[in-house]
Amino acid sequence: MTFTTRFAPSPTGPLHLGHAYSALLGFDMAQASQGAFLLRIEDIDRSRSRSHWEDQIYDDLHWLGLGWRRPVMRQSSRQPAYDAALDRLWSMGLLYPCTCSRRDIQQAASAPQEGAPEFGPDGLIYPGTCRRKVANDRDRPRNCTLRLDIARAIETAAESPPRAPASRVCAGFQETGQGPDGAHGWIDITADDLIHGVGDFVVARKDMATSYHLSVTVDDAAQGVTHVVRGQDLFEATKIHVLLQQLLGLPLPLYHHHRLIRDDAGKRLAKRDDARAIATYRAEGATPQDIRRMVGL
Repeated sequence: MTFTTRFAPSPTGPLHLGHAYSALLGFDMAQASQGAFLLRIEDIDRSRSRSHWEDQIYDDLHWLGLGWRRPVMRQSSRQPAYDAALDRLWSMGLLYPCTCSRRDIQQAASAPQEGAPEFGPDGLIYPGTCRRKVANDRDRPRNCTLRLDIARAIETAAESPPRAPASRVCAGFQETGQGPDGAHGWIDITADDLIHGVGDFVVARKDMATSYHLSVTVDDAAQGVTHVVRGQDLFEATKIHVLLQQLLGLPLPLYHHHRLIRDDAGKRLAKRDDARAIATYRAEGATPQDIRRMVGL
């Protein structure tokens, strides 16, 4: 199997130093293993995606000296694959429609149990309001938000490889980088991690017909990604992706979570931080080697 990494930006703003670090690291790892480096444009959010930002992604990455296999995968053309995954999960009885607004969720979750986290990798942990609504439709409903019933999903996943249920462990993954708490090696995912730390997450949004978690899981498998290289801020989301891989019968890649590039105040960079955009450094006369030095490569 070819060592394969990918860089998967969203065309919703300029690439910054944090993007440069992740792309360069993934590219270097693939080169060192005589493997493949792939590019994927994650443009499922059509309301925020812009063609000129996509063009700049290509321009910035070329300037950094990166090359990738063609064609480039664009998520906006992948809805049939996401529909197939959603249909499978629906047929397994693991999904239910959710009509809650963001305000509804905030009000229902305003008094969490003592010691329970309020936020997880999918945002505010859903209190399960719509889970009690019985969905008897044989066909999956369209044009609505769908959530995964996490408790039922755990029961289903526990019956599948690669990990048998033991001490509430229902899944796991190999971490070759480092999680935010220093986690490395084989990472167990327990039922408590998923029920209390994630909750019933969204797999399809009304305005997208998919979600980040579903699409990234399906696309990593479709592209044959063997090593997912990304920032530590997505470490907790990996628990969602591994669960979906088990439910959908998809291969389990290795994960390499890397440190985040931060500003002088220690805050993680965001696309609105134009001062650290790759294009800004280019305009000021920086070279690709300057960028490598700035991010510690």
